[in-house]
Amino acid sequence: MSHTIKHKSKLIGRVRRIKGQLEAVERALESEIGCADVLMLVASVKGAISGLTTELLEDHIRHHVVDPAHEKDPEKAKGAADLIDVVRTYLK
Repeated sequence: MSHTIKHKSKLIGRVRRIKGQLEAVERALESEIGCADVLMLVASVKGAISGLTTELLEDHIRHHVVDPAHEKDPEKAKGAADLIDVVRTYLK
């Protein structure tokens, strides 16, 4: 079973929240609110998309590359854990 199917409801929930945030940006633009407020809304969308991307990448690494928790080779386990940490930090 694919990890995206396994966590389907959680991922769809994230996507729906992002959709709601994008709709808020659209409403803000249509109502011509200040640019600072629109930028704050866009920043929220960016953060939500980064969170979704991080979750998908981390799950991909754990399921298709190396799961640090189950890897017998300590160097590979550390490399995978380091990669996951880098992805989390980069996409914050």
